[in-house]
Amino acid sequence: MEKVALQLYSIKELTGTDFLGTLRKVAELGYDGVEFAGYFNTSASDLKKALDEYGLQAAGSHIGVSELTDHLDRTIEYSQEINSAYIICPGLPEEMRNSADSYKRTAELFNRIGERCKQSGIRFGYHNHGIEFEKFDGEYGLDLLVNNTDPDHLFIELDTYWAEHAGLRSVDFINKYKERCAILHIKDMKSLEDKRNTEIGSGIMDFRAITAAGKQYGVNWFTVEQEEYEIPQLDSIGQSLKYLREIL
Repeated sequence: MEKVALQLYSIKELTGTDFLGTLRKVAELGYDGVEFAGYFNTSASDLKKALDEYGLQAAGSHIGVSELTDHLDRTIEYSQEINSAYIICPGLPEEMRNSADSYKRTAELFNRIGERCKQSGIRFGYHNHGIEFEKFDGEYGLDLLVNNTDPDHLFIELDTYWAEHAGLRSVDFINKYKERCAILHIKDMKSLEDKRNTEIGSGIMDFRAITAAGKQYGVNWFTVEQEEYEIPQLDSIGQSLKYLREIL
């Protein structure tokens, strides 16, 4: 069965007040794993104990670029202790993405980070937003990162919503990057006129095609993410999970 995770940034208000208790609720909804957006001063041993108790897998962690450059060994050690196979950079400051040359310099940095992660049995990835679909010298910023990094040192966690938000088809990027799309972020869009997030299956994105392409290339995690809600958050992420299970 395909594995479905929740990016915990989706419910940051809940994790911020009761981190481990919220993990239990996510497990009770039926998620296979969670992708972290901060650990809330929780030790790796305590977090691993909770994950094991709740039957959840660690499906990666979003780690900011400054933490990656300043404290990479510590970040890797924490990931190893919670048995998380992925460290993901969730975005870049402007100076690291405002030209073709800056993207190429960032790619050099990512190659070094990714090589160190690989030596430790962890894969390093990058998560896009919309800004990476700006073109420089005829190439999308995201393509510049992909084309200037070693596939063993950088995978892409493609955020399907942001690709579509930019007026593109996320399926096209899955087919372009193939096995380098190790994780897909699954987030729906209300309409072309109203681009807010909505529960998966309630918007306009073709997740049957998206998930089919993901399965074709062996995506490891289909990770639900949402940032805007019109119903209670746990109800929303439960509804998204139900739809995703049905189409997977």
